[in-house]
Amino acid sequence: METGGRLAALSLLVSAVFSAGVYTFSPDQIDPLLYEEQLLWVSGAMGQVNTYRIPLLTFTPKGSLLAFAEARKSSAADIGAKFIAMRGSTDKGNTWSPTAFIVDDGAQRDGLNLGSVVVDEEVGSVILVYSVCFHLYNCQPSSTMMVESRDDGLSWSQPRNLSVQLGVKNFAPGPGFGIQKRYEPAKGRLVVCGHGTLMGNGVFCILSDDHGQKWYNGAALKSIPYNQEKKAQDFDPDECQPVEMTDGSIVINVRNQNNYHCRCRIVVRSNDGGLSLPIDDLFFDYELKDPAVAAGALQKDGVLFFTNPSNEHSRINMTLRWSLNDGKTWEKEAVQIWAGPSGYSSITSLVSGSPEDQKYIYVIYEKGHKNSVETVSFAKIHLYGGR
Repeated sequence: METGGRLAALSLLVSAVFSAGVYTFSPDQIDPLLYEEQLLWVSGAMGQVNTYRIPLLTFTPKGSLLAFAEARKSSAADIGAKFIAMRGSTDKGNTWSPTAFIVDDGAQRDGLNLGSVVVDEEVGSVILVYSVCFHLYNCQPSSTMMVESRDDGLSWSQPRNLSVQLGVKNFAPGPGFGIQKRYEPAKGRLVVCGHGTLMGNGVFCILSDDHGQKWYNGAALKSIPYNQEKKAQDFDPDECQPVEMTDGSIVINVRNQNNYHCRCRIVVRSNDGGLSLPIDDLFFDYELKDPAVAAGALQKDGVLFFTNPSNEHSRINMTLRWSLNDGKTWEKEAVQIWAGPSGYSSITSLVSGSPEDQKYIYVIYEKGHKNSVETVSFAKIHLYGGR
């Protein structure tokens, strides 16, 4: 065979190996490196926004990155009027579009609160679920809302009130991402989990089996005592991030609001597609120390990743950890993304089957020098960059 023929054959072989999903790295080689970082939003730097908070991040079916945040108009408080801010990237986070305000709640005293973003890969849509009047501050009732994009975030539907289907209740999705189940049971189902009010708190999931047209109430793990005032160390599960595992179960990593049992994370599991969260499958992850905050979680190529301000008392020390056994234990190594003030975080990655996309995960988080809500930052992590 001529040299050119050998090269062509080798090229075809390499292409076939990569297209079959055979990767060049294995999980035990993970050695993450903060590859690059840039600020997406700076609080107080844009005329109509006082504070940017509650960052969400997702990849779309077409390979674009979409970042979202609450743009709080007049103060840093959870109540008050807000926009939903969005920026997009078509080159995996190298450059970003200007900020677009895709939802505006006007001048409501108890405006919108983000929220979960869920990608429906089967129909190519991006759905954003959020709440309005969650705190019942000079308004009622609370409503669960949804907007949808079918063109990679370039345009969005008018807000739709899901409370007609779900009933009137105080439900705050996420914050983070919802999932579309890739495995049985209930393959294709959309699952969005969140929490309730401080008195009626807990983990609650809403489900859709028809691509977001109809929603219904699923699992509920209620606080104790329920619908009563809480005291320190009461059982009070709060903000949460669901992740589907390769066995089809849904693992939900939960904020331990009142530090029940430990200053660490609560973990619960659903084996029926989000219909129930049996108490038998609840445990406390002592390795994931936490100051009671919304955290990020992601399952990628059989590895479970987790981000939070790794500190028992303060929102500082944004840290990436990973587990090679579905969260039973965590690797001793950890990567400090930011030593200073840091808060909520969310993780995503592009699952395309290519070796290049196997290398990276993407983290969005609240970051500051004096406090954690000064900026929203985007970090690109090379999972094998330390080698």
